[in-house]
Amino acid sequence: MIKKANNLKHKLMVQIMYSSGLRVSELISLKIDDIDYDRKTIFVRSGKGGKDRITVLSGIVIKNVDQYLAEYRPLTYLFESFTPERKLTTRSVQKVVVDLAVRIGIKRSVGPHTLRHSFATHMLENGVNLRYIQSMLGHKRLETTQIYTRVATDRFAGINDLLKYEKNY
Repeated sequence: MIKKANNLKHKLMVQIMYSSGLRVSELISLKIDDIDYDRKTIFVRSGKGGKDRITVLSGIVIKNVDQYLAEYRPLTYLFESFTPERKLTTRSVQKVVVDLAVRIGIKRSVGPHTLRHSFATHMLENGVNLRYIQSMLGHKRLETTQIYTRVATDRFAGINDLLKYEKNY
């Protein structure tokens, strides 16, 4: 999806949702000042339930943010509508994600929240502690985050048993 994005704005929206686990509402509310370049983090203000949290920011995304800021020159929100200092609508972001999914040939239903699910699942598959994932996603209950363990363990079925090749065990 990222490679098929037609412009830097769309590419960056998808990159941030996928690599930081943001909800679409959090993405459109993201202010330029919420990005901490030194710590490579995003400060999420008033996420679901009115909670603030911090999540990760990819170094690759940081480079694209710099390029985006120079090209688009938003004033307050990272992703502004055509009217300065007004954030994009949720529907605008949904349309971008759906259009990109169609463009790459995904047949099933895909939306911005799919990128959040992918973030959590891929973090888990890469060995990130479930508590850290819970914190980055802003989940109040660990049980909510544990949903992703089912998705990840389904993929574990295809992994070979390391000991089956050893004769002395």
